[in-house]
Amino acid sequence: MDPKPRPNHHLYLEALRRMTGEERLLKAFELSEFSRQVFREGLRRRFPDLSEEEFHQLFLDRLAKCHNRNY
Repeated sequence: MDPKPRPNHHLYLEALRRMTGEERLLKAFELSEFSRQVFREGLRRRFPDLSEEEFHQLFLDRLAKCHNRNY
C-alpha cells in the first residue's frame, strides 16, 4: 500500500533508465551530499548558540545515529 500518490514516479524511473551506471552513481553521491547539507543546516537552526566545535560534535553524533546499522 502506497501512502502517498506519486503521479510522476514513472517519469523518474524513465530518467534513471536513460542514465548510465556512472551517471546514476554520481547522482547518488550528489543526493547524499545534499541530504547531509540539509541535515546540517537544520541542526544549525535548531542549535544556533553552539560553538563550531560543539556543533561539529553534535553533527557527528547525530549522523552516527542515522547510519544504517544493517551493514
